[in-house]
Amino acid sequence: MEKWFIKNRKGDYRSISKTFRISEFLAKLLVNRGITDYVTIDNFLNPNLDKLHNPSLMKDLNIGADIIKDKILNKKKIRIVGDFDVDGVMSIYILYQGLKKCGGLVDYVIPDRVNEGYGINNQIVEQAKKDGIDTIITCDNGIAAIEPIEIAKKLGLTVIVTDHHDIPYMIDEKTGDKKILYTKADAVINPKQEDCNYPFKYLCGAAVAYKLIERLYSIFNYEKTLAYPFIEYVAIATICDVVDLIGENRIIVKNGLDLLNKTENIGLKALIKETGIDNKKLGVYHVGFIIGPSINASGRLDSAIKALELLLSTDEEEAKSLARELRELNDERKKLTEEGVEKIINIIDSTELKNDRVLVIYEPSINESVAGIIAGRVKERYYRPTIVLTQGKEGVKGSGRSIEEYNIFEELSKCKDILQKFGGHPMAAGLSLEEDNVYELRNRLNDNASLSNDDLIPKVYIDMQLPLEYISFRLIDELKLLEPFGKGNEKPIFGEKNLKLSRGFVLGSNRNTLKLILLNNKGITMEGLIFGDVMSFERRVSEIYGEDELHKLYRGVNNDIIIDILYYPSINEYNGNTSLQLIIQSYRFNK
Repeated sequence: MEKWFIKNRKGDYRSISKTFRISEFLAKLLVNRGITDYVTIDNFLNPNLDKLHNPSLMKDLNIGADIIKDKILNKKKIRIVGDFDVDGVMSIYILYQGLKKCGGLVDYVIPDRVNEGYGINNQIVEQAKKDGIDTIITCDNGIAAIEPIEIAKKLGLTVIVTDHHDIPYMIDEKTGDKKILYTKADAVINPKQEDCNYPFKYLCGAAVAYKLIERLYSIFNYEKTLAYPFIEYVAIATICDVVDLIGENRIIVKNGLDLLNKTENIGLKALIKETGIDNKKLGVYHVGFIIGPSINASGRLDSAIKALELLLSTDEEEAKSLARELRELNDERKKLTEEGVEKIINIIDSTELKNDRVLVIYEPSINESVAGIIAGRVKERYYRPTIVLTQGKEGVKGSGRSIEEYNIFEELSKCKDILQKFGGHPMAAGLSLEEDNVYELRNRLNDNASLSNDDLIPKVYIDMQLPLEYISFRLIDELKLLEPFGKGNEKPIFGEKNLKLSRGFVLGSNRNTLKLILLNNKGITMEGLIFGDVMSFERRVSEIYGEDELHKLYRGVNNDIIIDILYYPSINEYNGNTSLQLIIQSYRFNK
């Protein structure tokens, strides 16, 4: 079950419509997104690169850039320490290529997901010293690396942190106050620092790295526009790291997708072809569900170095080979994920875990590299904060995914005494602990959880009720002004009530698509598509109306079925013909 709510934010739609020469319909959609002041509206409708903020506004960025300039001029060795996910790989690529262009003596390392875990560690620091490295630059990690950075400083290394994760803190057990934990790095570049005046706080790690390179280019007297090609890689990272597509992120993704569609990167072109999307206009979906997972798979099941080598490749045959490896690894990742999800669901449904408000599931056979993906799938199924734990090389490791009503990072902070390591943000976290503490963690999180029954019901916020007669090709064209869609700028959801079903058709070799002919009280008909669990639809119709009504629906005979739907309008193109159709995202029967 889910609850439906209609957004009803107040705003002067007529004035916005007139000023920006858009319809009142689109003006209302903007207001529903909290986009009401004219500067923000202009930035949203005209997301040009010249509207990106000045990098120098970010705390320590100028300090870090000046340090790097001196290191480059003095021929000091620089090592980039990244992360093994898409954001980390793109961050390294941007820093590595940017520093090389400025004349830097630079190399990179990426920790092994299984053997080393996330972020810079003591071994990486000690190895850097042995290799004669003078300066370490972290990207997409480092803000929580208190001990490794302290060791680096004792060894005489210069350390610059570029990161975007939440600032770590401890909870004072006596007062309950937060105590911020600071690293001893020479420069800490992270817009989420409380004393950072950078106007936009939701950049991904690659975007922070880009800002540093943009400033370095300025110092070395390169034109600002020479940094713009990196926006392609920042956009990939922004989409895959699932940060909000608002403000600067919207500008980055909008322009980055344009660059990606005409990419000159040999490795990306090979990956796009290998995954079968070379003849498509690439959008958020293709990056988030095809390109991104293929890049991620190398870090999950092999080495993220392979994904970076793909991006850096200058040989087409080498790129083809690497792209094929990444695609095959992603296929293996999908298999491991499906097997893992099935195991976890069976554990929950067959034990007392199904009664918990916070799901903490320990299954040693799960591949730790896909624990986070599995946690996300399970969270979606049960709409509860979910932590999936498995057996790592040194104790139990796992990942958590949360719901809007539950700050998983903060709740794990309250259990810090039984955790070996943890990090993340309100919606996702990683952790490790002793096996003996798994039961204790589960009990504590559930005992401390203030989640109500209402919190555990998914909520859907509808932009507006939109009758079938209002849907047109022009309206759909206007909706494109809101793209790209993603977290923080979701695709609009429209609703309509009391629709009759004239006929139904089950489509697809797997019977996983349902086409409905919808009829409203004004005699307007339109096709609606439901993708996914057709059996669930059939079961609910039979339970509410009886099997005879379901048979009537499939035969096109007059029936008693009345439905309310949530949908997004789209255009169906088939055999040279175009027609309007609705993509039904949710439905309920109205009897």
